[in-house]
Amino acid sequence: MNSLPDQPDQIAVSVQDPFLSLLHTLQKADFYPHPVREPIQCLQTHCSVVLLTGDYAYKLKKPVNLGFLDYSTAEKREHFLQEELRLNSPVAPDIYQEVLTVELTDNQWHWQKAKKSAGDNSQPKDYLLKMAQFPQDCLLVSMFEAGKLSSQDIIALALKVAEFHRETVTNAEINSFGDPAVIWQSVSDNFLATEKYLGIAQSPDQYQEICQFSKDFYQTQDHIFRERQAMGKIRECHGDLHLRNLCYWQGKIQLFDRIEFNQPFRFVDVIYDIAFTMMDLQAKGRTDWAYLFLNTYLEQTGDWHGLQVLPFYLCRQAYVRAKVTSFLLDDANLNEVEKQKALVTAKGYYQLAWQYSQLGQQKEKKIVLMTGLSGSGKSTIAQHLGQFLPAVHIRSDAVRKHLAKVPLNEPGKADLYSKAMTKKVYQSLLDLASLVVKSGFNVILDAKFDLVLWRSPIIKFAVQEKFSLTIINCHAPMEVLRERLQSRRGDISDANETLLLIQSLDWQDFTESEAPLVFYLDTSAAEENHLPEALLRIFLSSSD
Repeated sequence: MNSLPDQPDQIAVSVQDPFLSLLHTLQKADFYPHPVREPIQCLQTHCSVVLLTGDYAYKLKKPVNLGFLDYSTAEKREHFLQEELRLNSPVAPDIYQEVLTVELTDNQWHWQKAKKSAGDNSQPKDYLLKMAQFPQDCLLVSMFEAGKLSSQDIIALALKVAEFHRETVTNAEINSFGDPAVIWQSVSDNFLATEKYLGIAQSPDQYQEICQFSKDFYQTQDHIFRERQAMGKIRECHGDLHLRNLCYWQGKIQLFDRIEFNQPFRFVDVIYDIAFTMMDLQAKGRTDWAYLFLNTYLEQTGDWHGLQVLPFYLCRQAYVRAKVTSFLLDDANLNEVEKQKALVTAKGYYQLAWQYSQLGQQKEKKIVLMTGLSGSGKSTIAQHLGQFLPAVHIRSDAVRKHLAKVPLNEPGKADLYSKAMTKKVYQSLLDLASLVVKSGFNVILDAKFDLVLWRSPIIKFAVQEKFSLTIINCHAPMEVLRERLQSRRGDISDANETLLLIQSLDWQDFTESEAPLVFYLDTSAAEENHLPEALLRIFLSSSD
């Protein structure tokens, strides 16, 4: 997918005079009770202004009512700033500090020094959210544009989001927003809002296909949305999880600017958040990182079930970005060059939404079995292959621990590796393979697959459903395998040298019928960050 340019950072909006006088005052260095770095930068969006003063940033909400958000009164602006502080302090404690009051007396704005009694409306007032200011080059989008974002940063981001989703709350009220009818209302509103841009930013045929995909999904997958509710996957999420709302500061990734103004945008399926980040990465031309992010998150959470709704939410998030960017075409404050840039960006997002709507229409899905003894490098190869194909990568080690409810970073006891549990693991891998490919994604199953008993059901499934199947057998000399296991740190696998010996004795060679499907890969000399060219040629030729 081609990279899309971001929409313009600043959008001028006409507002009333009290707001303009306050904004003018906030751009004066002597207004602040602390040293200020001049000139004060003023960053605007359609609904707020952020003033960068050096050590601190101040957010001022504009007195606007846009339907999906309402900041039209001072009371509402205070409420939503307090909500923003409440929501963001847990995930970005180094950034968010306090809500401050300013009041207008004798035609001059002042900081309110003491909290006044409730109902005291003697002076006009407004409110500011005070935050610690971090360098703008700490934004993940800035790091991306500067070529400083790495695959390790993407992994760290996925781990952070997985932790956030584990800790964020849910309850009966929040869960009710996962009702299919509530979800559909939000999606259908997007379609109504973009009808005026048909023939301008998207074609009527494209619009109809996206609408039809979304409507069909809503009508035929009603039970999946309800299963997500029953599983507790509707939570108080971020709601706007793209690279402009993420930063690397104080030695860690921080999520900020959670949506506070609209509950249906925040009380959502956790996969809604994941889809936003994936879509943003793919819009920037990094499908490989989108799948690295997805696979890391799914391994941590075990939420492979969420892949069933991922195409729906990917399409939805791309369409929302297209809609918001389309609105810029009507902004009288933008010049023709800016509008043309917005048009190109909107077209790209509409095209991306259409591509997501076609995920289930791809003729041939790929199933890859990674086989080999512990330490053979199959998980490392699988991780890179997952980014290349791209594909969902599922490790048996993660499946095993999620089934037993054992934390991934803790070693399992003997019963975790019993014959009964191993049988459950391989059955789960088969079930997940079916779920993944039928949801529109390629899948890599990463396990020993040392017995014909474990391999044959997957092969039978692929043949019956007419999916492409490749078996990759990773191997290396035993001394290399032992060295790798001895030096392994921080991996979810519990394999050791004793287990390696048992595996080598129990291994069953590939049968005559399996042999044509097998690609043998010697990983003893494989480069850690690159897929072997011979392996790449297999998949490149199969996609011709």
